[in-house]
Amino acid sequence: MLRTRRPARLREPDPAAFAPWPAAGVLVGGAVRDALLGREPSDLDWLVPDPRAACEAAARELGGSCFPLDETRGHWRAVAPGGGVTHDFAPLRGEVEDDLTRRDLTVNALALAASGGVLDPTGGLDDLREGRVRMTSEAALRADPVRPLRAVRFVAGLGFTLEEATEAAVRRAAADIAAGRLPSPAPERVRDELAALLQGADPAGALALAGELGLLATFLPELTACRGVDQGPLHHLDVFDHSLEALRVLVATFPDASLAERLATLLHDVGKPVTAERGPFGRPTFHGHDAAGAELARTALSRLRFDGATVRRAAQLVRRHMLPLPTTDKGARRFAHRYRELLPDLLRVMLADREAARGRAASAPGRVRYRVAMSRVLAALGEQPPAPPLLTGEDVMAVLGIPPGPRVGEALRLVAEARAVGDVADAEDAVRLIRRYAAAQGWVVQGDAEA
Repeated sequence: MLRTRRPARLREPDPAAFAPWPAAGVLVGGAVRDALLGREPSDLDWLVPDPRAACEAAARELGGSCFPLDETRGHWRAVAPGGGVTHDFAPLRGEVEDDLTRRDLTVNALALAASGGVLDPTGGLDDLREGRVRMTSEAALRADPVRPLRAVRFVAGLGFTLEEATEAAVRRAAADIAAGRLPSPAPERVRDELAALLQGADPAGALALAGELGLLATFLPELTACRGVDQGPLHHLDVFDHSLEALRVLVATFPDASLAERLATLLHDVGKPVTAERGPFGRPTFHGHDAAGAELARTALSRLRFDGATVRRAAQLVRRHMLPLPTTDKGARRFAHRYRELLPDLLRVMLADREAARGRAASAPGRVRYRVAMSRVLAALGEQPPAPPLLTGEDVMAVLGIPPGPRVGEALRLVAEARAVGDVADAEDAVRLIRRYAAAQGWVVQGDAEA
Protein backbone atom coordinates (compact mmCIF):
# COMPACT_ATOMS: atom_id res chain seq x y z
CA MET A 1 0.00 0.00 0.00
CA LEU A 2 2.85 2.36 -0.83
CA ARG A 3 2.24 5.60 -2.65
CA THR A 4 4.48 8.41 -3.83
CA ARG A 5 4.61 11.17 -1.26
CA ARG A 6 6.59 14.34 -1.22
CA PRO A 7 8.92 14.34 1.79
CA ALA A 8 7.72 16.67 4.53
CA ARG A 9 9.92 19.18 6.31
CA LEU A 10 9.83 18.62 10.05
CA ARG A 11 9.93 21.43 12.59
CA GLU A 12 12.51 21.65 15.34
CA PRO A 13 10.76 21.25 18.71
CA ASP A 14 11.37 23.91 21.35
CA PRO A 15 11.70 22.33 24.81
CA ALA A 16 10.54 25.59 26.42
CA ALA A 17 7.10 25.07 24.82
CA PHE A 18 6.51 22.09 27.11
CA ALA A 19 7.19 23.73 30.46
CA PRO A 20 7.28 22.89 33.26
CA TRP A 21 10.02 20.45 32.30
CA PRO A 22 10.49 17.77 34.99
CA ALA A 23 13.91 17.13 36.50
CA ALA A 24 15.83 14.46 34.56
CA GLY A 25 12.72 13.82 32.42
CA VAL A 26 12.21 13.23 28.71
CA LEU A 27 9.11 13.93 26.67
CA VAL A 28 7.96 10.90 24.69
CA GLY A 29 5.37 9.75 22.16
CA GLY A 30 2.62 11.70 20.49
CA ALA A 31 3.57 15.15 21.77
CA VAL A 32 7.00 14.86 20.15
CA ARG A 33 5.48 13.58 16.92
CA ASP A 34 2.94 16.40 16.81
CA ALA A 35 5.55 19.07 17.58
CA LEU A 36 7.71 17.79 14.70
CA LEU A 37 4.68 18.00 12.38
CA GLY A 38 3.81 21.51 13.55
CA ARG A 39 0.70 20.41 15.41
CA GLU A 40 -0.34 21.58 18.85
CA PRO A 41 0.02 18.74 21.39
CA SER A 42 -2.82 18.39 23.88
CA ASP A 43 -1.30 15.80 26.24
CA LEU A 44 2.29 15.45 27.36
CA ASP A 45 3.77 12.08 28.31
CA TRP A 46 6.95 12.11 30.40
CA LEU A 47 9.42 9.45 31.48
CA VAL A 48 10.94 10.47 34.81
CA PRO A 49 12.90 8.80 37.64
CA ASP A 50 10.24 9.69 40.25
CA PRO A 51 6.74 10.15 38.73
CA ARG A 52 5.04 11.23 41.95
CA ALA A 53 7.62 13.88 42.77
CA ALA A 54 7.59 15.15 39.17
CA CYS A 55 3.78 15.28 39.19
CA GLU A 56 3.66 17.22 42.46
CA ALA A 57 6.27 19.68 41.21
CA ALA A 58 4.36 20.23 37.96
CA ALA A 59 1.10 20.76 39.85
CA ARG A 60 2.75 23.44 41.99
CA GLU A 61 4.06 25.30 38.94
CA LEU A 62 0.75 25.01 37.10
CA GLY A 63 -1.30 25.92 40.15
CA GLY A 64 -3.24 22.74 39.50
CA SER A 65 -3.60 19.28 40.98
CA CYS A 66 -1.74 15.98 40.98
CA PHE A 67 -3.31 12.54 41.29
CA PRO A 68 -2.38 8.91 40.60
CA LEU A 69 -3.53 7.20 37.42
CA ASP A 70 -2.12 3.80 38.38
CA GLU A 71 -0.20 3.66 41.64
CA THR A 72 0.80 0.03 41.05
CA ARG A 73 2.66 0.96 37.87
CA GLY A 74 3.65 4.38 39.20
CA HIS A 75 1.70 6.52 36.71
CA TRP A 76 0.65 10.04 37.78
CA ARG A 77 -1.11 13.01 36.17
CA ALA A 78 -0.93 16.76 36.73
CA VAL A 79 -3.60 19.10 35.37
CA ALA A 80 -3.90 22.88 35.33
CA PRO A 81 -7.00 24.64 36.69
CA GLY A 82 -9.80 24.62 34.13
CA GLY A 83 -8.31 21.77 32.11
CA GLY A 84 -6.03 22.28 29.13
CA VAL A 85 -2.82 20.34 28.55
CA THR A 86 -2.33 17.35 30.85
CA HIS A 87 1.06 16.11 32.04
CA ASP A 88 1.33 12.33 32.52
CA PHE A 89 4.34 10.85 34.28
CA ALA A 90 5.59 7.27 34.03
CA PRO A 91 8.72 5.74 35.58
CA LEU A 92 11.91 5.71 33.56
CA ARG A 93 13.41 2.26 34.05
CA GLY A 94 16.68 1.66 32.27
CA GLU A 95 17.52 3.37 28.98
CA VAL A 96 15.01 5.59 27.19
CA GLU A 97 15.80 3.88 23.90
CA ASP A 98 14.70 0.53 25.32
CA ASP A 99 11.32 1.99 26.27
CA LEU A 100 10.90 3.54 22.81
CA THR A 101 11.66 0.33 20.92
CA ARG A 102 8.85 -1.42 22.82
CA ARG A 103 6.28 1.08 21.53
CA ASP A 104 3.85 0.31 18.72
CA LEU A 105 4.80 2.56 15.79
CA THR A 106 8.01 4.34 14.87
CA VAL A 107 6.24 7.72 14.65
CA ASN A 108 5.28 7.27 18.32
CA ALA A 109 8.71 5.97 19.38
CA LEU A 110 10.34 9.39 19.66
CA ALA A 111 11.62 11.31 22.65
CA LEU A 112 12.68 14.91 23.23
CA ALA A 113 15.41 15.76 25.72
CA ALA A 114 15.60 19.01 27.68
CA SER A 115 18.57 19.98 25.47
CA GLY A 116 16.35 19.85 22.39
CA GLY A 117 17.78 16.66 20.96
CA VAL A 118 15.38 14.07 19.53
CA LEU A 119 15.93 10.40 20.36
CA ASP A 120 14.90 8.17 17.48
CA PRO A 121 16.04 4.55 17.84
CA THR A 122 13.56 3.11 15.30
CA GLY A 123 13.70 5.54 12.36
CA GLY A 124 10.52 7.45 13.17
CA LEU A 125 11.88 10.77 11.84
CA ASP A 126 12.35 9.34 8.36
CA ASP A 127 8.87 7.80 8.51
CA LEU A 128 7.39 11.18 9.48
CA ARG A 129 9.18 12.85 6.59
CA GLU A 130 7.99 10.22 4.13
CA GLY A 131 4.42 10.00 5.48
CA ARG A 132 4.71 6.36 6.49
CA VAL A 133 3.16 4.39 9.36
CA ARG A 134 5.50 1.55 10.31
CA MET A 135 5.64 -0.79 13.28
CA THR A 136 8.71 -0.78 15.50
CA SER A 137 8.62 -4.58 15.24
CA GLU A 138 6.02 -7.27 14.69
CA ALA A 139 6.56 -8.48 18.26
CA ALA A 140 5.73 -5.00 19.55
CA LEU A 141 2.66 -4.79 17.30
CA ARG A 142 1.36 -8.11 18.63
CA ALA A 143 2.28 -7.38 22.25
CA ASP A 144 -0.96 -5.41 22.58
CA PRO A 145 -3.86 -6.67 20.42
CA VAL A 146 -5.35 -3.19 20.03
CA ARG A 147 -2.23 -1.94 18.28
CA PRO A 148 -3.20 -3.18 14.79
CA LEU A 149 -6.31 -1.01 15.00
CA ARG A 150 -4.20 1.89 16.29
CA ALA A 151 -2.00 1.57 13.22
CA VAL A 152 -5.03 2.00 10.99
CA ARG A 153 -6.18 5.01 13.02
CA PHE A 154 -2.81 6.71 12.58
CA VAL A 155 -2.86 6.07 8.83
CA ALA A 156 -6.12 7.99 8.59
CA GLY A 157 -5.41 10.57 11.27
CA LEU A 158 -2.04 11.57 9.85
CA GLY A 159 -2.92 11.05 6.20
CA PHE A 160 0.01 8.62 5.91
CA THR A 161 0.54 5.32 4.09
CA LEU A 162 0.75 1.95 5.82
CA GLU A 163 4.16 0.42 5.15
CA GLU A 164 4.03 -2.96 3.38
CA ALA A 165 5.56 -5.13 6.08
CA THR A 166 3.36 -3.47 8.69
CA GLU A 167 0.29 -4.06 6.54
CA ALA A 168 1.13 -7.75 6.31
CA ALA A 169 1.69 -7.93 10.08
CA VAL A 170 -1.66 -6.25 10.74
CA ARG A 171 -3.37 -8.79 8.47
CA ARG A 172 -1.75 -11.66 10.35
CA ALA A 173 -2.70 -10.17 13.72
CA ALA A 174 -6.30 -9.65 12.60
CA ALA A 175 -6.54 -13.24 11.40
CA ASP A 176 -5.04 -14.53 14.64
CA ILE A 177 -7.44 -12.46 16.76
CA ALA A 178 -10.36 -13.80 14.73
CA ALA A 179 -9.12 -17.37 15.14
CA GLY A 180 -8.42 -17.00 18.85
CA ARG A 181 -4.66 -17.40 18.43
CA LEU A 182 -4.17 -13.86 19.69
CA PRO A 183 -6.32 -12.51 22.53
CA SER A 184 -8.94 -9.92 21.69
CA PRO A 185 -8.36 -6.49 23.20
CA ALA A 186 -10.70 -5.31 25.93
CA PRO A 187 -13.94 -3.91 24.48
CA GLU A 188 -13.31 -0.56 26.16
CA ARG A 189 -9.99 -0.19 24.34
CA VAL A 190 -11.54 -1.07 20.99
CA ARG A 191 -14.26 1.50 21.75
CA ASP A 192 -11.68 4.19 22.43
CA GLU A 193 -9.83 3.44 19.19
CA LEU A 194 -13.03 3.41 17.14
CA ALA A 195 -14.23 6.64 18.75
CA ALA A 196 -10.92 8.35 17.98
CA LEU A 197 -10.97 6.95 14.44
CA LEU A 198 -14.55 8.09 13.83
CA GLN A 199 -13.77 11.59 15.02
CA GLY A 200 -10.60 11.81 12.96
CA ALA A 201 -10.01 13.42 9.59
CA ASP A 202 -10.98 10.44 7.39
CA PRO A 203 -13.09 7.92 9.32
CA ALA A 204 -14.56 6.34 6.20
CA GLY A 205 -11.11 5.74 4.71
CA ALA A 206 -9.84 4.32 7.99
CA LEU A 207 -12.79 1.94 8.28
CA ALA A 208 -12.38 0.84 4.67
CA LEU A 209 -8.75 0.00 5.42
CA ALA A 210 -9.70 -1.75 8.67
CA GLY A 211 -12.21 -3.83 6.72
CA GLU A 212 -9.68 -4.68 4.02
CA LEU A 213 -7.15 -5.82 6.62
CA GLY A 214 -9.66 -8.03 8.45
CA LEU A 215 -10.00 -6.00 11.63
CA LEU A 216 -13.67 -5.07 11.31
CA ALA A 217 -14.75 -8.70 11.04
CA THR A 218 -13.69 -9.14 14.66
CA PHE A 219 -14.67 -5.78 16.13
CA LEU A 220 -17.79 -4.89 14.09
CA PRO A 221 -19.12 -8.05 12.44
CA GLU A 222 -22.54 -6.41 12.06
CA LEU A 223 -20.97 -4.01 9.58
CA THR A 224 -18.87 -6.50 7.64
CA ALA A 225 -22.00 -8.65 7.19
CA CYS A 226 -23.18 -5.86 4.87
CA ARG A 227 -20.43 -6.53 2.34
CA GLY A 228 -21.78 -7.82 -0.97
CA VAL A 229 -25.44 -7.11 -0.12
CA ASP A 230 -26.96 -5.58 -3.28
CA GLN A 231 -29.46 -2.75 -2.78
CA GLY A 232 -31.17 -2.32 -6.11
CA PRO A 233 -31.44 0.55 -8.60
CA LEU A 234 -31.48 3.45 -6.15
CA HIS A 235 -27.94 2.56 -5.07
CA HIS A 236 -24.61 2.21 -6.86
CA LEU A 237 -22.83 0.51 -3.97
CA ASP A 238 -23.40 -2.53 -1.81
CA VAL A 239 -24.58 -1.95 1.76
CA PHE A 240 -21.06 -1.94 3.23
CA ASP A 241 -19.59 0.59 0.82
CA HIS A 242 -22.78 2.66 0.91
CA SER A 243 -22.46 2.89 4.70
CA LEU A 244 -18.90 4.17 4.40
CA GLU A 245 -19.91 6.60 1.66
CA ALA A 246 -22.74 7.93 3.86
CA LEU A 247 -20.24 8.47 6.68
CA ARG A 248 -17.94 10.28 4.26
CA VAL A 249 -20.82 12.56 3.20
CA LEU A 250 -21.82 13.24 6.80
CA VAL A 251 -18.30 14.26 7.86
CA ALA A 252 -17.74 16.39 4.76
CA THR A 253 -21.10 18.16 5.10
CA PHE A 254 -21.25 18.39 8.89
CA PRO A 255 -17.69 18.40 10.32
CA ASP A 256 -19.17 19.04 13.78
CA ALA A 257 -21.26 15.84 13.67
CA SER A 258 -21.33 14.14 17.07
CA LEU A 259 -20.01 10.67 17.77
CA ALA A 260 -23.60 9.36 17.99
CA GLU A 261 -24.38 10.80 14.54
CA ARG A 262 -21.26 9.21 13.07
CA LEU A 263 -22.02 5.85 14.63
CA ALA A 264 -25.63 5.97 13.46
CA THR A 265 -24.60 6.87 9.92
CA LEU A 266 -22.06 4.06 9.84
CA LEU A 267 -24.57 1.52 11.17
CA HIS A 268 -27.81 2.84 9.68
CA ASP A 269 -28.22 -0.11 7.29
CA VAL A 270 -26.84 -3.00 9.37
CA GLY A 271 -30.38 -4.40 9.48
CA LYS A 272 -30.41 -5.01 5.72
CA PRO A 273 -28.58 -8.36 5.61
CA VAL A 274 -31.03 -9.94 8.07
CA THR A 275 -34.13 -8.53 6.36
CA ALA A 276 -33.10 -9.00 2.72
CA GLU A 277 -35.70 -10.57 0.44
CA ARG A 278 -36.63 -10.45 -3.24
CA GLY A 279 -39.72 -8.62 -4.37
CA PRO A 280 -42.11 -9.79 -7.11
CA PHE A 281 -39.85 -8.36 -9.85
CA GLY A 282 -36.66 -9.72 -8.36
CA ARG A 283 -35.61 -6.45 -6.76
CA PRO A 284 -34.11 -6.62 -3.28
CA THR A 285 -36.31 -5.47 -0.41
CA PHE A 286 -35.41 -4.77 3.21
CA HIS A 287 -38.71 -4.32 5.01
CA GLY A 288 -38.16 -3.49 8.67
CA HIS A 289 -34.41 -3.04 8.33
CA ASP A 290 -34.60 0.20 10.33
CA ALA A 291 -36.05 -1.58 13.39
CA ALA A 292 -33.73 -4.57 12.99
CA GLY A 293 -30.78 -2.26 12.47
CA ALA A 294 -31.55 -0.28 15.61
CA GLU A 295 -31.37 -3.47 17.69
CA LEU A 296 -28.17 -4.62 15.98
CA ALA A 297 -26.60 -1.20 16.50
CA ARG A 298 -27.64 -1.25 20.14
CA THR A 299 -26.09 -4.71 20.56
CA ALA A 300 -22.83 -3.78 18.83
CA LEU A 301 -22.32 -0.51 20.67
CA SER A 302 -23.21 -2.03 24.03
CA ARG A 303 -20.75 -4.86 23.40
CA LEU A 304 -18.06 -2.24 22.79
CA ARG A 305 -18.99 -0.50 26.05
CA PHE A 306 -20.08 2.81 24.56
CA ASP A 307 -21.86 4.90 27.17
CA GLY A 308 -25.61 4.47 27.51
CA ALA A 309 -26.53 7.90 26.16
CA THR A 310 -24.50 7.39 22.98
CA VAL A 311 -25.92 3.88 22.47
CA ARG A 312 -29.50 5.09 22.89
CA ARG A 313 -29.02 8.10 20.64
CA ALA A 314 -27.35 6.16 17.84
CA ALA A 315 -29.96 3.37 18.00
CA GLN A 316 -32.81 5.89 17.87
CA LEU A 317 -31.28 7.59 14.85
CA VAL A 318 -30.93 4.24 13.08
CA ARG A 319 -34.53 3.37 14.00
CA ARG A 320 -35.92 6.58 12.47
CA HIS A 321 -33.66 7.12 9.47
CA MET A 322 -36.27 5.82 7.02
CA LEU A 323 -39.02 8.22 8.04
CA PRO A 324 -40.71 9.87 5.07
CA LEU A 325 -40.19 13.61 5.00
CA PRO A 326 -43.33 15.81 4.97
CA THR A 327 -44.37 17.64 1.82
CA THR A 328 -46.46 20.36 3.50
CA ASP A 329 -45.82 23.00 6.13
CA LYS A 330 -48.35 21.39 8.43
CA GLY A 331 -46.68 18.02 8.00
CA ALA A 332 -43.31 19.64 8.74
CA ARG A 333 -44.64 21.06 12.00
CA ARG A 334 -45.97 17.62 12.95
CA PHE A 335 -42.62 16.00 12.09
CA ALA A 336 -40.69 18.60 14.09
CA HIS A 337 -43.01 18.13 17.06
CA ARG A 338 -42.83 14.33 17.06
CA TYR A 339 -39.08 13.99 16.56
CA ARG A 340 -37.77 17.20 18.12
CA GLU A 341 -35.60 15.22 20.53
CA LEU A 342 -33.69 13.69 17.60
CA LEU A 343 -33.40 16.83 15.50
CA PRO A 344 -31.40 18.10 13.72
CA ASP A 345 -29.19 14.99 14.06
CA LEU A 346 -31.78 12.78 12.39
CA LEU A 347 -31.96 15.04 9.35
CA ARG A 348 -28.18 14.92 9.01
CA VAL A 349 -28.14 11.12 9.05
CA MET A 350 -31.02 10.99 6.56
CA LEU A 351 -29.31 13.46 4.23
CA ALA A 352 -26.01 11.55 4.32
CA ASP A 353 -27.90 8.33 3.51
CA ARG A 354 -29.72 9.98 0.62
CA GLU A 355 -26.64 11.66 -0.85
CA ALA A 356 -24.70 8.39 -0.73
CA ALA A 357 -27.32 6.72 -2.98
CA ARG A 358 -26.45 7.39 -6.62
CA GLY A 359 -27.87 4.41 -8.50
CA ARG A 360 -29.62 4.54 -11.86
CA ALA A 361 -32.96 5.24 -10.17
CA ALA A 362 -31.56 8.22 -8.26
CA SER A 363 -31.95 11.67 -9.77
CA ALA A 364 -30.76 15.21 -9.17
CA PRO A 365 -34.36 16.56 -9.00
CA GLY A 366 -35.15 13.92 -6.38
CA ARG A 367 -32.23 15.05 -4.26
CA VAL A 368 -33.35 18.65 -4.58
CA ARG A 369 -36.88 17.75 -3.45
CA TYR A 370 -35.41 15.92 -0.49
CA ARG A 371 -33.40 18.95 0.55
CA VAL A 372 -36.44 21.19 0.20
CA ALA A 373 -38.43 18.88 2.47
CA MET A 374 -35.61 18.99 5.02
CA SER A 375 -35.55 22.78 4.88
CA ARG A 376 -39.26 22.78 5.61
CA VAL A 377 -38.71 20.67 8.74
CA LEU A 378 -35.81 22.86 9.86
CA ALA A 379 -37.98 25.95 9.46
CA ALA A 380 -40.68 24.33 11.59
CA LEU A 381 -38.07 23.31 14.15
CA GLY A 382 -36.89 26.90 14.36
CA GLU A 383 -40.34 28.19 15.27
CA GLN A 384 -40.88 29.19 18.87
CA PRO A 385 -41.84 26.20 21.02
CA PRO A 386 -45.38 26.29 22.41
CA ALA A 387 -46.24 28.16 25.56
CA PRO A 388 -47.26 26.20 28.70
CA PRO A 389 -49.59 23.28 27.90
CA LEU A 390 -53.26 24.01 27.30
CA LEU A 391 -54.36 21.19 29.59
CA THR A 392 -52.84 19.41 32.57
CA GLY A 393 -53.18 15.76 33.50
CA GLU A 394 -55.71 16.75 36.14
CA ASP A 395 -57.75 18.58 33.47
CA VAL A 396 -57.79 15.49 31.26
CA MET A 397 -58.91 13.22 34.10
CA ALA A 398 -61.64 15.66 35.12
CA VAL A 399 -62.95 16.18 31.57
CA LEU A 400 -62.92 12.50 30.62
CA GLY A 401 -63.62 11.00 34.02
CA ILE A 402 -60.67 8.61 33.76
CA PRO A 403 -58.15 7.60 36.45
CA PRO A 404 -54.39 8.23 36.27
CA GLY A 405 -52.69 6.06 33.68
CA PRO A 406 -51.28 5.91 30.15
CA ARG A 407 -54.49 7.30 28.61
CA VAL A 408 -53.85 10.63 30.30
CA GLY A 409 -50.43 10.91 28.69
CA GLU A 410 -51.87 9.83 25.34
CA ALA A 411 -54.46 12.59 25.49
CA LEU A 412 -51.86 15.20 26.45
CA ARG A 413 -49.59 14.18 23.57
CA LEU A 414 -52.55 14.42 21.20
CA VAL A 415 -53.25 17.98 22.34
CA ALA A 416 -49.60 19.01 22.14
CA GLU A 417 -49.26 17.75 18.56
CA ALA A 418 -52.57 19.28 17.50
CA ARG A 419 -51.41 22.61 18.91
CA ALA A 420 -48.03 22.32 17.16
CA VAL A 421 -49.68 21.91 13.76
CA GLY A 422 -52.32 24.57 14.39
CA ASP A 423 -55.38 22.36 14.84
CA VAL A 424 -56.18 23.71 18.29
CA ALA A 425 -55.63 27.21 19.61
CA ASP A 426 -56.92 27.29 23.18
CA ALA A 427 -58.11 25.14 26.08
CA GLU A 428 -61.68 24.94 24.75
CA ASP A 429 -60.42 23.52 21.45
CA ALA A 430 -58.28 21.06 23.39
CA VAL A 431 -61.22 19.86 25.49
CA ARG A 432 -63.35 19.28 22.40
CA LEU A 433 -60.48 17.37 20.76
CA ILE A 434 -59.85 14.98 23.64
CA ARG A 435 -63.59 14.32 24.04
CA ARG A 436 -63.90 13.36 20.38
CA TYR A 437 -60.75 11.25 20.60
CA ALA A 438 -61.88 9.49 23.79
CA ALA A 439 -65.22 8.65 22.19
CA ALA A 440 -63.51 7.30 19.06
CA GLN A 441 -61.26 5.12 21.22
CA GLY A 442 -64.16 3.84 23.28
CA TRP A 443 -62.88 5.35 26.51
CA VAL A 444 -66.24 6.98 27.27
CA VAL A 445 -69.80 6.79 26.01
CA GLN A 446 -70.32 8.83 22.82
CA GLY A 447 -72.97 10.94 24.43
CA ASP A 448 -70.71 11.75 27.35
CA ALA A 449 -67.92 12.79 25.04
CA GLU A 450 -70.17 15.20 23.18
CA ALA A 451 -71.70 16.62 26.37
